Amino acid sequence: MNFPDIPRLYDTTNATWPALSVRRHEGWDIRNGAGGGKRASAATLAQESIADIAVAELAMLALGQTKLFMIRQNDTELDMALAARGYEIIDPVTLYVCENAALVPEILPRAQSYAIWEPLQVMREIWAAGGITPERIELMHRVQGPKTGLLARSADTPAGAAFLALDGDIAMIHAVEVLDSFRRTGVARKLMAQAAKWAQDNGANYMSLMTTTHNAAANELYLSMGMIPAGTYHYRIKESA
Repeated sequence: MNFPDIPRLYDTTNATWPALSVRRHEGWDIRNGAGGGKRASAATLAQESIADIAVAELAMLALGQTKLFMIRQNDTELDMALAARGYEIIDPVTLYVCENAALVPEILPRAQSYAIWEPLQVMREIWAAGGITPERIELMHRVQGPKTGLLARSADTPAGAAFLALDGDIAMIHAVEVLDSFRRTGVARKLMAQAAKWAQDNGANYMSLMTTTHNAAANELYLSMGMIPAGTYHYRIKESA
């Protein structure tokens, strides 16, 4: 099977974790993230050649946002230019993809995972424990395509939550959070199984997700499930003026 390429997965990221607004401005896509995190707030190049960095900086400052750029795999010139201006690398990310059918379980364990929209209060509490703010949950509501929340239990206790959305035939999972006391107990696998079943029922051929390169436990889990690293991106940030 030919998997979606990295530009397609970048597009899926934008569709399934959207900014409040995106403005094309002098060679840049300027995002108003409205508190939705780096993916929804970072500026990206909207042309092949490098654009005027100062223009993007002023546009982000006008929105009250930190000067933050997403560096995709072909953005080498931009990456070097930002480094020269004192921007630091933050949150290098690996994107994963696989055939969704490979993740669908023969039987979902009874009463151990659920696909639920809108999010229950207990899901909001699990997300809050992991630093996923109400603004990010509001972002989930902005997604235009099919979407669902995911809840997993450990025995009788709610233990993990995630968000899943479709972009065409690609499902992408976001905001995976497992409570500290239930990590490494199979909760994340329950979330992934429920995600795959829901994605299959809603016509997805592929499952995708992303995690920071430094999150060894998450990377180990996704590789063990047969997911394939499809590409990377990172951010460059400058906190000071």
